[in-house]
Amino acid sequence: MALQGRPDGAEEDAEPRRRVRTEAQFLKCLNTACGKTLFVKEIEKNFYCCPSCGHHFRVGSRARVDMTLDPGSWVEMFNNLQSLDPLNFKGKRPYSERLAESQKKTGLKEAVICGEGTIEAQLLVFCVMDMYFIGATRGSVVGEKITRAIEHATTKRLPIVIVCCSGGARMDEGVLSLMQMAKTSAAIERHYKAGLPYVSVLTDPTLAGVSASYAFLADIILAEPKAMIGFTGARVIQDTIKVKLPEGFQEAEFLLKHGQVDKVVPRDQIRGTLASILNFWLDGNGRSARPQRAAEPPASTAPEASANGAAKNSGRRQPVHSKSAKSGKSAKGGPKKTARKKGIKKGAR
Repeated sequence: MALQGRPDGAEEDAEPRRRVRTEAQFLKCLNTACGKTLFVKEIEKNFYCCPSCGHHFRVGSRARVDMTLDPGSWVEMFNNLQSLDPLNFKGKRPYSERLAESQKKTGLKEAVICGEGTIEAQLLVFCVMDMYFIGATRGSVVGEKITRAIEHATTKRLPIVIVCCSGGARMDEGVLSLMQMAKTSAAIERHYKAGLPYVSVLTDPTLAGVSASYAFLADIILAEPKAMIGFTGARVIQDTIKVKLPEGFQEAEFLLKHGQVDKVVPRDQIRGTLASILNFWLDGNGRSARPQRAAEPPASTAPEASANGAAKNSGRRQPVHSKSAKSGKSAKGGPKKTARKKGIKKGAR
């Protein structure tokens, strides 16, 4: 189980003398307009949402798998990959120490889990990012696992769904982290050219390098209610442009209104929505109904000459007024235009 304020693997103090335990049994709703004290088990039964106001708590990756996929269908892949410290990065705390702490706290090796599973018996590749692992920042292993998952889906001709949440690039790895934007984007393009579907689900928060790459490259983009989605924080934007931002800026509903997401879906409806999308996209045998894109012919390095000496039109747009060297006139019969304006000598700038 994972909730805001109570991450996976959180240790509880052992107090055998107490007959009634109340620690970590209640949680206050984080919606300031609500603020009710809630029984944790009641929140869990309600898809980790406040039963009173509908506030969506942040959820760990394992809980997300359990609530989305068919029971018993999850088969994890690439679980042997974990980050190193290639730059020997120190900062306020050594990167290696932060990795070890997150691995112990969450029980995960990295900030994303990838695998195969089914939704209403439709096989797919499913990836979920975990906010409790260093803020779901995207390091080189996160990018590698997502790229492998996309390539696996392309090879097996399966749809892929990625549940995104992230604070952005993991700068403890410097440029190695930033390179993952290009790598994952290239894998998605190959998946698209193979005629296969990709759906992303944006949850709170989806920011920076993740939103600027695979989060927004999907065929269909879903978002949870009130999820914060954007590139950089609203306060940074406002301080930079010196303009007051509109109400709800960077919330899922604001992005839906401006055409940046396709649908805002409450958490208890995400599984059914994904099932409908996959059933629409795939035939009864799990094959994509979208035809594979034809490969584009490579651009020629030099124009080929035709029998009359003119360059062949190999798919490129030709000039409207092609000139004839012999007549001194354009193809439409007008006077031949000079290359220089009147009064400007040759070679003058």
